[in-house]
Amino acid sequence: MRKREKRAEREGLLFLLPWLIGFACFSLYPILMSAYYSLTDFSAVKAPVFVGMRNYTSLFHDKLFWKSIQNTLYYTALFVPVSISLSLLLALLLKPLRIGKGFFRSVFFLPSIFPAVASTMVWIIILDPLSGYLNRFLKLFGIPGVNWLGDPKAAIPALVLMSSWGIGATIVILLAAMGDIPAELYEAASLDGAGMWRQFCYVTIPGIAHVLLYQIVLSIINATQYFTQVYILCSAQSGNLSSGAEAGRGNSLLMYPLYLFQNAFSRLKMGTASAMAWILFLAVLLFSVAFTRIGGRFVDEK
Repeated sequence: MRKREKRAEREGLLFLLPWLIGFACFSLYPILMSAYYSLTDFSAVKAPVFVGMRNYTSLFHDKLFWKSIQNTLYYTALFVPVSISLSLLLALLLKPLRIGKGFFRSVFFLPSIFPAVASTMVWIIILDPLSGYLNRFLKLFGIPGVNWLGDPKAAIPALVLMSSWGIGATIVILLAAMGDIPAELYEAASLDGAGMWRQFCYVTIPGIAHVLLYQIVLSIINATQYFTQVYILCSAQSGNLSSGAEAGRGNSLLMYPLYLFQNAFSRLKMGTASAMAWILFLAVLLFSVAFTRIGGRFVDEK
């Protein structure tokens, strides 16, 4: 390299140095240490003792571990289709607007920036089985009230309802993707006799397929890391999350990240919690790569 190029390279690395130091100290080091702790018997009150794969094997014999996986998969299977479909529907309704589009876009986006703690407390009031606004609304149509957070059958759908309130970011992204589709494609489809449904299937969906794939993968990742809301709900119900407290009736609200938290900070099983974190990381990584490749082929064909 010439002297000027070498100097520019050194200056670039110098500017990157603060970020590299922060990444190494606060991201890379904790990741590597969690991998090590997952192979040890470790808590905050004693030094780690190497136990090999015992933390992993013990998890596979833990009923609550499988219960948390079951709840998380159930929540993900409900939330992802509901949130994506609802976001797509609202984006389609907003797209043709000429007046007020910015206002409605802001209104739909606003809930996604509310603090999770505040919005969850609001939903606790809404979902209250005795005086909650949702049950009051249902009674207007003669529908009996539901114990949304106390009934194991209704707990996960209630979480999906809560989460669907904050899909504003997905709506805005899909709306922006629809705006990038050339209007000539819709005009050509209309001239060929295609109605609104065919235009949606053969113009809109292919035009936003790459963005839709990204949002689906992102929704799946977020669903598997659903923690703050269930932690607040369970704390409000039981008053604490000690090792003996159930996360909802029959542990119906026991999500995977919540059980990881309980192992780490209630039972002080840091090694087990680290093992759970790595299981979650590897599972999400493998699924995301596989889904992206399969979905990518479909998008390319479109």
